[in-house]
Amino acid sequence: MGMRILLFAGKGGVGKTSVAAGTGILLAERGLKTLVMSLDPAHSLSDAFDLDRRLMDVNKGRPFAVAERLWIQELDVHEEIQKHWGEVYRYLSLLLNVSGLDEVLAEELAVLPGMEEVSALLHVNRYAREKAYDVLILDCAPTAESIRFVSVPKALEWYMEKIFRMERNLFRAARPVVRRISDVPLPEDAYFASIERLFQKLRGVDAILTDPGTTSVRLVTNLEKMVIRETQRSFMFFSLHQLGIDAVIVNRVLTEGAESAFLKALIHQQQSYLHLVTSAFRPIPVFTAPYFEHETLGYERLKKLARALYGDTPPHGILYRHQPVKFLSENGHHRILVHFPFVSRDEILLHKVGDELIIRMGTFKKNLVLPRAFARLKPEKARLEEDTLTISFGGDHEPA
Repeated sequence: MGMRILLFAGKGGVGKTSVAAGTGILLAERGLKTLVMSLDPAHSLSDAFDLDRRLMDVNKGRPFAVAERLWIQELDVHEEIQKHWGEVYRYLSLLLNVSGLDEVLAEELAVLPGMEEVSALLHVNRYAREKAYDVLILDCAPTAESIRFVSVPKALEWYMEKIFRMERNLFRAARPVVRRISDVPLPEDAYFASIERLFQKLRGVDAILTDPGTTSVRLVTNLEKMVIRETQRSFMFFSLHQLGIDAVIVNRVLTEGAESAFLKALIHQQQSYLHLVTSAFRPIPVFTAPYFEHETLGYERLKKLARALYGDTPPHGILYRHQPVKFLSENGHHRILVHFPFVSRDEILLHKVGDELIIRMGTFKKNLVLPRAFARLKPEKARLEEDTLTISFGGDHEPA
């Protein structure tokens, strides 16, 4: 069996790091060699474990043992640049310096968006190939950065296939001419060779991330309307990238028993939102973790959180085995495939409002946020075959 990969994603501040760290603790105590890797540039894994370390100490981006069979890793983008981005980084620094920027500032600005995501993917691919760990847990950055992380392999593959060779040959021909008429440096061939080496090291990582038997996404949310809406958008984006979502984790749920009117009202609101989450993401399982009276810091408190969350469920198991939603576009035809077990055609009602498709099943309602390619199209027909609802969209655009 290969390495299991769990991605914990969601809006900033919902408790992804605590849930990821607690999950790692449970798995390590079950005898599994586990690494928790932070993909957030603002690393907080060390803080979650309440480690006595300097403020900016990330161990040069290397894995760091925090317990038996448990490591954490907080990537250091500058260390990663030295290892993987040498020629690319040197050219960008030179280009910015020639443009008039101070040398130190030019070196800082040469750290481009996407470098950290590619560096993290290089580690994921290497760990998977070497089977370095039994379980790799990825503590994702907030939603936008997480989507960029999973979209990098496809974007880079498109660039390498469609643009890279043409661009390399173009610069090879233009370099002697430009040197005679301008002091603006063009990238040398070593620059392109560096990019090609990076791409070779990344080959296969997309297949790893989209393999439902290897990788699962777990969306972490809180019972607040804005956060739930963000979670729905995350669900759509991960589904678009064909990553399997096997659970939704609701963190910081207040328990009954409050005496003050304020807390009673808050609990009542949370319960109504919990019903919304259960309906919106059905049939994906929803796990809840309580709102503890103390800050969830340190090994024991993180373990307590994870135990309350999973109960007797194995944290590394595949908690849901179907890709819940697929968005397909073929020859101008747009379709959405939704997995709906245990329902009949008569129970399903469809209604589109703006960029949302509302699917009703009895008392349950699922609000599916649509990608732009679907949002302005009209649903044409729907059919239910076995457990899959197929919704076809017509070519006519709705009024803007």
